[in-house]
Order: sequence, then structure tokens, then C-alpha cells
Amino acid sequence: MDWMKLGAALLIGAMIVFLLPRAKQMMAQSREATSADWKGLLIPLLAVIGFVILLILAVR
Repeated sequence: MDWMKLGAALLIGAMIVFLLPRAKQMMAQSREATSADWKGLLIPLLAVIGFVILLILAVR
């Protein structure tokens, strides 16, 4: 087994072990999303999807 692959796997495992408790804490302390928050996400997302579709159609 390559040492680089082993080292990368160990680092990824350590990152998961150290970040998982912090992620749980952040989820517990976060506020609930409102409909305005979802609209703020949905509009740019739809714009990006539309732009990607436009680019795909322009290449054909």
C-alpha cells in the first residue's frame, strides 16, 4: 500500500472524528429557516440551473 494513500486516509478519518462533534453542536444551535430564507436560496439556484441549460443548448 502506498504511504501517501494511507496518510491521506488517516487525515480524513481524523478530520471526521474532530469535526463531527462541532457539526452536531452547530446544528443544535442554529435557527430554523423561514420561507424568506428558502426563497433567497431558490432564486439564485434557479438562475444557475437556467444558465447551465442555456450553455448546453448553445453548444448543440
